[in-house]
Amino acid sequence: MTSNRPYLIRAIYEWIDDNGMTPYLLVDASMPGVRVPPGVVRDGKVVLNVAARAVSQLELGNQSIHFLARFGGVSQSVELPVAAIEAIYAQETGQGMMLASEATDAASETPEAPESEPPSDDPPGPPRRGAHLRVIK
Repeated sequence: MTSNRPYLIRAIYEWIDDNGMTPYLLVDASMPGVRVPPGVVRDGKVVLNVAARAVSQLELGNQSIHFLARFGGVSQSVELPVAAIEAIYAQETGQGMMLASEATDAASETPEAPESEPPSDDPPGPPRRGAHLRVIK
């Protein structure tokens, strides 16, 4: 099956836009194929405003995202492999979606044989809490 990542990005982008908010992408700038001006990268990450009023020729493809944006008043081409997108969210509310890394996605698609644990005489502990997301602004 193909990755669901580009479909999720497009859906969340449309939802944010339909609600009159500003879509932002959090990108891992260290991934191969990421083309952004080097001056905008901080700690290997870059946050990009991809609202229709901020970019032109936006193309949300299955393999990569392309658009033209102004940096310091100069229009530049930006290319982002879909695998480099870590999150898409609304700037005004922080609502959106964190995306699992491609390595995590691939690992979750590979079924593994369950490991059997030896029986224990200890009573079972409290149930473990599931993972949770935090919005960091």
